[in-house]
Amino acid sequence: MPGRLKDKDKKACSAPTMDLGTIKERVRKSLTKEKFHRFLFGTKEKQGFLKELSVYALLIAIGFVYLYPVFYMFSTSFMNQADLLDASVKWIPSSLYIDNYIDAAKSMDFWVSLLKGFVIAGIPTILSVVTCMITGYGFASFEFRGKKIMMALLVFSYILPSQVTMIPTYVLYSNMRLTGTIWAFVLPALVANGLNAPIFILIFYQFFKQVPKVLIEAAQIDGAGYWKSFFRIAIPSAGPAILTVFLFCFVWYWNESYLTELYVKGIANSHSFWNNLVIQLKDFDSSFESRATTGGTMTSLNESVRMAATALTILPLLIMYFFMQRHFVESIDRTGITGE
Repeated sequence: MPGRLKDKDKKACSAPTMDLGTIKERVRKSLTKEKFHRFLFGTKEKQGFLKELSVYALLIAIGFVYLYPVFYMFSTSFMNQADLLDASVKWIPSSLYIDNYIDAAKSMDFWVSLLKGFVIAGIPTILSVVTCMITGYGFASFEFRGKKIMMALLVFSYILPSQVTMIPTYVLYSNMRLTGTIWAFVLPALVANGLNAPIFILIFYQFFKQVPKVLIEAAQIDGAGYWKSFFRIAIPSAGPAILTVFLFCFVWYWNESYLTELYVKGIANSHSFWNNLVIQLKDFDSSFESRATTGGTMTSLNESVRMAATALTILPLLIMYFFMQRHFVESIDRTGITGE
């Protein structure tokens, strides 16, 4: 036994000792490897390079899919006929040919149609915001018999395709003599039944559910009634939801061409007063050719003129989004909408 202990002591003494420089080198390598791992994969507090790279690559790809048609539209709208026929001209025109926009604006009666478009989209939007806000507040603040059934019908009415109710609605509006007038959009908005109204009611319902009930109860203790609590507490706190609903509703009313032509313009009325930019764009080819034959100063119909007409149609929405983008994004975050 003592002999074995002596042998172990000899082996331990004869084992090579690790100097301080080697230890520092190994510690430095391990720290470098750990830093590299955190750089690539991140930590609980910070995202790694690989995750950020994949997210930005996905966002750039999605942005390219959405922005490519817009860039192509504006690029082509400034080309003349020589640029369209020249295969070497792809994205940048040889000169900014603004006559395409002038001819398209004349053919579409731009300023008159723009004003009518704001009326057709603006009045129902304002009414829908007010009525949907009142309805959403009622669902969020009160308990009454049949509430769950009404909520289920509300969701079902949103899921139900509009094509199913289109013909019965048109027959109803025809019997009420609403077709060919703006009342076909105004009256449904007055009763919280406008275009995509169920989703707006659900947005207000979800937002008002987050308002602390103690504020409403404190106001009622101080003598405020239901309407005063609604105007003094609920509405001032619902700014993000109001802005979100307003933008969505306005864009949907603005871009809705089929229902506008069916109800507001009236399919039986070819010379209706209510011709907004979207309807003018739909009938652009025929109106442009008729004006070109009578006027004689307009250019021939080509892709550049069509793109200019399309750009004029979406230009008001682009300007509105440009000035309200920051508030719109903040409103989306506060209302909790994940995508639409």
